[in-house]
Order: sequence, then structure tokens, then C-alpha cells
Amino acid sequence: MYHKPIVIAEAGCNHMGSMEIAHDLILIAAKYCGADAIKFQKRCSRELLTEEQYNAPHPNSENSYGSTYGAHREFLEFTVEQHAKLKEWCEEVGIIYSTSVWDLISAKEIVSLNPTFIKIPSASNNNFEMLQWLCKNYKGEIQLSFGMTTHAEEEEIVGFFEQNGRAKDLVLFACTSGYPVPYEDVCLLEINRIKRLYENRVKDIGFSGHHLGTAIDTAAYTLGASIIERHYTLDQSWKGTDHGASLEADGIRELVVNLNNVYAALKTKEIEILPIEQVQRDKLKYRKH
Repeated sequence: MYHKPIVIAEAGCNHMGSMEIAHDLILIAAKYCGADAIKFQKRCSRELLTEEQYNAPHPNSENSYGSTYGAHREFLEFTVEQHAKLKEWCEEVGIIYSTSVWDLISAKEIVSLNPTFIKIPSASNNNFEMLQWLCKNYKGEIQLSFGMTTHAEEEEIVGFFEQNGRAKDLVLFACTSGYPVPYEDVCLLEINRIKRLYENRVKDIGFSGHHLGTAIDTAAYTLGASIIERHYTLDQSWKGTDHGASLEADGIRELVVNLNNVYAALKTKEIEILPIEQVQRDKLKYRKH
């Protein structure tokens, strides 16, 4: 049984610190692309970075929005009040708002907005202090990526949610962490492995792709990933590290159309000869004279 595919357009920080661009990302994802959800990002740099990391230069200066890496990260952050506005805009155009939370402070801020779901990025899926707080204080769906995570760590994470009585609210995402990821490193069959181990223990299985194009996502869906998440930008040439590994609006739109068409096609024939075939059978089928 295949569920109707859910497409999440991951805007992340591709708004480049601009609420105007964020509004455009929401509007286009909803009205033009037909995505089901749009996901942003919230992180507290002072919580996540050491003093040395905060004050170090950005490793790629041409993509930096600040004189230090910490200043760069701060420039790209929206306040919780701004996130409330993003959620309001999403509700106005009928698309689900969500955010990836990287640390406990950010998790608490976003939970105060009561989103439909929250995402735990691969980088933070072992932050058990944050996961514990979410299990206790957030009642919605928790999505979590398995990028750069060992098999033992995966089992520890799922077991943790089971111990806290929240595994049936957990969605696991097969993922390779890279920007962009070459096709040979996408490793689609990880979906099969994750389904085999965890399908009956968690709510659902998804796929978070950082590759180019949309063909891979269709394959991920047919393997059983009901939720497809792709990075999303309005212009791949914009300044920043994620734009080049993101789909533009036409790509997200194509992804939605293709997945919905595959969903319609994934079934067996209800009768041996379909009505569309009967016309051709009457016309073309060999008859012995």
C-alpha cells in the first residue's frame, strides 16, 4: 500500500535573512509548486558553537554574510516572532509550516508556535537533551534524519523514542549529508534497510535528498519513502552554500507532479482487461480464422 506522497520544500536559510524572500518562498511553494509543506531552520549559534568556532572566519568567505562564522549564522537567523509570521503566511496560502531545530533553545522557541511537525536535522539527532525535552513537551510529529549516523546510533535513537513512548510519532528519513550528493553516494537502498528495521516501530519513513534533479526522488518513493524532502531556492546562483544543492521552483513543481503521477500508477489491474484495452483488443487482437 502506497500513501499519497508528501513533498516538503526545505527553504532552510535560503531566504538569506530576508523576510521578503521568505514570503516569496512560501507563496511560490504553495501556489506554483503545490508542495505540501515548507520547512525553515532555527538555531542558536551561541548554543551550538564554541567561542573559537563563533569567531573564526567562514570557511568559504564568498558565501559569508558576516565577518566571522558566528556573525554569518546570526545574519541568517529569524527571531521566534518572525517565525510566527512565517507560520501565519503559510496558513494564509494553505501550506504546512515547519522548522528544523538544531538545539534546545531553538526547540523551545519553535514549540511555542505549535507547528504540525518539527524536524531534527542529522547534525542534531544525537542531542538527547533536546530530544528528551521534545518527547515530553511537544505532542506533534517529530521528523528525524539519519545522515552521518552509524547503525548503532540509529538504534539508540529509535530505542530512546520507544522508551519515551513517542516512537509512533517519529518519522525517519534516509539521508546522505552532502551538498550536493553525487548519485553514487545517494544510496537509495538505505530506504529498504531502514524500512526493514524500523517500519513497524515508527510512524513512517521518508527520504531527504541533497542530489541534483528529481529522478532519484521518484525511485525513493517507489521504495517506500512516503515523505520526500528537498532543499528549495528561488535561484541556485544566489550567495550561500545550500542554493547550488537546491531545486528551484520549477524543480519542486516537477517533483510534485511526477510523484503524484507515480502514485496514481502504482496499482495492479482491477480486471484482466481494462476498458482502455478492450477497445484495442477488439481492434488489434489476433483472431484465428
